[in-house]
Amino acid sequence: MKKSIFFKVFGGYALIILVMSALLLVFSLAKIRTHYQNTLAAELENLGRALSADVLPLLENGRANDMDVILKKKAKDINARITVIDPQGTVLADSEKDPALMENHMYRPEVMEALTGKIARSLRHSVTVEANMLYMGMPLVKDGRILGVLRLSLYMKDIDALLHGLRASIGRVVLIMAVAALLLALLISFHFTRPIFKLAKAARQVAGGDFETNVAIRHKDEFRELGAAFNLMTVRIRELFDDASRQKEGLANVISSIREAVLVVDKQGLVVLANDGMKALIKENAPEGKSYWEVVRKPKIHEFIGRTQAGGGPVCDEIRLDDKYYLASAAMLDRQGGVVLTLHDLTDLKKVAALKKDFVINASHELRTPLAAILGAVETMEEDGACMDGAVLDILKRHAARLKNIIEDLLKLSELEDKGFKLDVKDVDIKRLAENVLQLFSARIKDKGLAAEVRASGGLPLVKADPYQIEQMLINLVDNAVKFTEKGRIVISLRAEPHEFVIAVEDTGPGIPAEHLPRLFERFYVVDKSRSRKLGGTGLGLAIVKHIVLIHNGTIAVASEEGKGTIFTIKLPLYAVSLSS
Repeated sequence: MKKSIFFKVFGGYALIILVMSALLLVFSLAKIRTHYQNTLAAELENLGRALSADVLPLLENGRANDMDVILKKKAKDINARITVIDPQGTVLADSEKDPALMENHMYRPEVMEALTGKIARSLRHSVTVEANMLYMGMPLVKDGRILGVLRLSLYMKDIDALLHGLRASIGRVVLIMAVAALLLALLISFHFTRPIFKLAKAARQVAGGDFETNVAIRHKDEFRELGAAFNLMTVRIRELFDDASRQKEGLANVISSIREAVLVVDKQGLVVLANDGMKALIKENAPEGKSYWEVVRKPKIHEFIGRTQAGGGPVCDEIRLDDKYYLASAAMLDRQGGVVLTLHDLTDLKKVAALKKDFVINASHELRTPLAAILGAVETMEEDGACMDGAVLDILKRHAARLKNIIEDLLKLSELEDKGFKLDVKDVDIKRLAENVLQLFSARIKDKGLAAEVRASGGLPLVKADPYQIEQMLINLVDNAVKFTEKGRIVISLRAEPHEFVIAVEDTGPGIPAEHLPRLFERFYVVDKSRSRKLGGTGLGLAIVKHIVLIHNGTIAVASEEGKGTIFTIKLPLYAVSLSS
C-alpha cells in the first residue's frame, strides 16, 4: 500500500513527540522520586543527629528499657520508626516492636555500613514489618568508640502516596503538551508537503500531455527554486516535443517518398514502421503494431530477418519474391533485436543486364566468323605478296587480332558471370602452376632482358580451387607485367597463412597513378590507352582476374607507386571454396 509523504512526515513528528513525552514523564517522575527520597533521607539524618544526644547517654549506661520508652514516644512526634542496635546486631530498643522478639540486625546493609563509622542509607523490604522502607543508619560514637547504631526508617507507601497526586498532575501537563505538539506537527507537515503535492499533480498533467501546466509556489525557499526549475523543464519538454513531432513528420514524409520497400521491426517482432513500398509488397495497409510473421507472408523475408538477428550485424543479399529480384539489406537497430530491412527492386536492372549480356554474347559470336575471314585474307595476301602495302597489312592484321582477343575475353567474362557456371575444384599445387606460367612467357621475358622467379615459402599446402581458372588468372597478371615492364624483374610470391593462401605478382614497371587504382578492375578501363592499343591490350584482363578471384571466395588488392612498379595480392581460402559463382 502506498504511503503518502504527508503521513510519513507527520508520522515521524508524531513518533518523536510521543517518545519524548513518554521519556519526559518517566524520567521526571523518577527524578522527583529520587529527590524526595534524598530529602527525606537528609531529614532523617538531621533527626538522627538530634536523637543521638538523648539516646547515647542511655546506651552508655545500659538503660535499654528507658531508651525503648523514649523511642516509642519520639516516633509519634516525628512519624518515623526508630531502632537502636548494639555492635553485635542485637536490637536494644524499637519504636514499634518489642526488641526481645526481633531478630539479630547485624547483617542489615545500613547497620553493617554504620558500624564502620559511616552514615548509611538503604531502600529495601523490611521483613519485620512486611513493607518497603527507607532506612538511615547512624553510628553512635563515644570517645572514638562505636557503642551502637541509631536507625531511622520511613514507610515508602507514604512517599508513594505523595507522588501519586504529583504523577497525575505531571501526566496531564505532558498530555496537553503532546497534543499541542501534534497539532503543530500536523500544520508543519501540511505546510511542508503542500508544494510536493502541487508538483506531483503538475507532473501527472505533463505526463498526460498537458505541456501548458505551470506551478506557482509561494514559499521563499528551495521549493520555489524547484517549482521554477519544473516550469523551465516543462517549457523545454514542450519545445523538444514539438521538435520531435516535426522530425517525426519529416521522417515519415521522407520514408513515404522512398521507392524502396522499408520495414522496421522491434525486438518482439512487432512492426514499428512500414512505408508505402513495403505495404504494397506485403498487401497490408496497416501492419504497424502487428507481428511481422503475421502480416509479411514471405518466408524469405522471415529467413532474412532471422539471419540478421542471429548474426547481430548487417546482412546484404539478393532474394527473389513473386518473380521479382530484390537487393535485400538489413541491419540491427539495437542490441535487443530490432531490425530495419530495405528491399531494392532489381528486376529492371536484371532485365537490362540480361539483355546486355545476351547482346555481348550474340555480337561476339557473330563477329568471330567475319574476323576469322579477315585474318585469313590478310595472311593469304601476305603469303601471296599481293600489291597492298605491307605496313597496311600489318595494321589490318594487328587490329583484327586485337578485336579477336576482345571478343574472346568478352566471352570468357560472360562465362564467369553466368549463374550456372561451375568450378572444377581440385587440390591445386599453385607453385607448380606459377612455374608453368613463367615458362610460357620465358621467350618474351628473355627478349626484354627481364629476370623472373617464383618465391615460395616452405611447406606450402594444396589449395581447393579450379586449376584452369587459377592458371588463367596468373597468365593475365604475368602477361600485364611482361607487357609494361621494360627492365628489372617479375616475381610471383607464394605463402600460406592460417586460413588463406596468398599470391603476390610483383613487377618493376612504370607503376600506376593513384587516381587510376579505384577503377583498375573495371571493364575496358586502361591507364594508358595509346600504349595499351599498341601492345594489343583488351582492357578486360583485370576484370577477368577479379571475377576468377571472386568465384573462389577470395579477395584481390593492388598497390602501386609511379616509377617503382606494381604488386597484385590475391588471397584465396584454403578450404571453403564455393562450387559455383
